[in-house]
Amino acid sequence: MKNARILGIITAIAGIVLIVAGAITYLTIRNELSAERITVAADAAHFAGQPVKGPFTAFAQAEVIKKHANEIGGGKTYSELDKDDPKRQTVMTASFLRASLFTSVVAFGVAALVMGLGVLFILVGAAIVALADRREEAAPIMAPAGESGAVAV
Repeated sequence: MKNARILGIITAIAGIVLIVAGAITYLTIRNELSAERITVAADAAHFAGQPVKGPFTAFAQAEVIKKHANEIGGGKTYSELDKDDPKRQTVMTASFLRASLFTSVVAFGVAALVMGLGVLFILVGAAIVALADRREEAAPIMAPAGESGAVAV
């Protein structure tokens, strides 16, 4: 049961590492996004006027950029506009901005997932250790070789 206990401890430590790594990633993304000093547009459906520094505000700003790009491009995407159309550059920039914001939304989600998995690993590790300890307590003690072979409880 020593091996099971060691496995449980390693699993719990891995959980702690995952939580720390996820938190560092989440905070790094938040800090980098905040450093851009983006504010959700006033005509956004949600979070209007708030700074973009989390997944919800990033998503809200990406959606309002889409709305503005559709208005500018007359409902056409970058690839649908003529190469000579002066609006094409603006719609292309809007597309790139949306992609960047969506990348941050996904990164926030992955960081949160990693932290959640860390919690799960800690719980599984603790359960393995508890089961190993319980098994050790319940295991019968064998008589030394050469004795009656009786098992003492």
